Amino acid sequence: MLNKWLKISTLFACLFLVSFTGSVWAGVSAEEAAKLKTTLTPLGGERAGNADGTIPAWKGGITKIPAGFVKNKPHIDPFVDDKVLFTITAANMDQYADKLAPGQQNMLKKWPDTYSINVYKTRRTQSAPQWVYDETFKNATRSQITEDGLGISNAFGGIVFPIPKGAEEVMWNFLSRWRGEFINWTMDNIIVPKSGSPFVSATSLLNERAPMYDRDMGFEKFSALKTPTIFETVNQYIGPPRKNGEIILVKDPLDSADKNRLAWQYLPGQRRVRRAPTVAYDTPNSGTQALMTYDDVLMYNGSLDRYDWKIVGKKEMYIPYNCYGQELKIEPKELYHPNHPNPKYWRWELHRVWVVESTVKKDARHIYAKRVFYLDEDSWACAMRDVYDAQGSLWRTAYNALKNNYELPGVIGIPSMFIDFYATSYIACQSLILQDGTLEFEKKLPSKFWSPENIRSLGKR
Repeated sequence: MLNKWLKISTLFACLFLVSFTGSVWAGVSAEEAAKLKTTLTPLGGERAGNADGTIPAWKGGITKIPAGFVKNKPHIDPFVDDKVLFTITAANMDQYADKLAPGQQNMLKKWPDTYSINVYKTRRTQSAPQWVYDETFKNATRSQITEDGLGISNAFGGIVFPIPKGAEEVMWNFLSRWRGEFINWTMDNIIVPKSGSPFVSATSLLNERAPMYDRDMGFEKFSALKTPTIFETVNQYIGPPRKNGEIILVKDPLDSADKNRLAWQYLPGQRRVRRAPTVAYDTPNSGTQALMTYDDVLMYNGSLDRYDWKIVGKKEMYIPYNCYGQELKIEPKELYHPNHPNPKYWRWELHRVWVVESTVKKDARHIYAKRVFYLDEDSWACAMRDVYDAQGSLWRTAYNALKNNYELPGVIGIPSMFIDFYATSYIACQSLILQDGTLEFEKKLPSKFWSPENIRSLGKR
């Protein structure tokens, strides 16, 4: 009887393992992971430069805070003495076309007299704390992704798939990129209409956290959570008057196939908290006058489920990088010209990027039929993104001012520009630079802060 029971138990265990391994893909081998300490950077980029030396080797990035920098104040530009190597214009863009995203090419063609791209020396400044490198190395062999690509597990404290095998893994690297555990800041949405007079459409107090980077919790406790999340945010609108007091809470789970985004909204007029399932996907973002969708924020956020994903390739492209000039005290009219941002304050460099394309699934819907993402190989941050309509026409483009927030340290893209070619309007999502505001990483808010009950208590109207 006992032998019979053992045989049945063994058979059941084997069937369970077959089922489990059939639905989950494991990480890379130990031999492959070892490349993160030799030919690859600790986060998965190529350590070596390119053949002609225009992209240098990665040598650790920025590891020292420049003298004179004050935390929570605008950054000091460590490369202020760098000169423009050359400028790309509509007249000479053809010789650089293979390294320009379609969105940038279209901007050069559409506004040939006012738009240009200033190219500087490439500086690979990405860096991160050693513990993030250590956890990334562990993730390389322990992280798992579901067969449909919509969920991950056994990941903590670093890039999930530093040696990715598919497009979904690349996108999870982007979604889980190192930006610190907490970011607290004040953001202005500045809209520049066709008339060219910029105005603030919304101002928010933003609190963001990435529970996967909670060192106090650690891998074991994080993995044991019933519903672990990859990203959480509390957005408190403080302007304009019609939105003042509105609060949105969002939680994105690691397994979006098992549980969709959790979102709640506090509306002052109702004085109650409601579930907000529409705060996702292509619902127009209420603080942007419909120039952005909710999943436009941070270039992309939320579930991957409405698209088919593929890696187009890895290539050298000109992207915004080390854009410390965006933190100068400059009036919006100088920063944001009609049709497009003032190119004078943008720094472009040649870097290797992952090019990932997403196409709407046949049984799904989204106002964007196709999206193309350009992800920095060193940080996994999204430098640029192009979107296309159902007719295959380029509709919108977006680009980020990437730079190393060296007090963290880590590369983050703020401000973000979202250009609408049809509306000939654009929106800039920026921190309150003119009030000496920037990102703050050290304020750790308690667990109860990230709850529906708390956003009701935060409501002042």
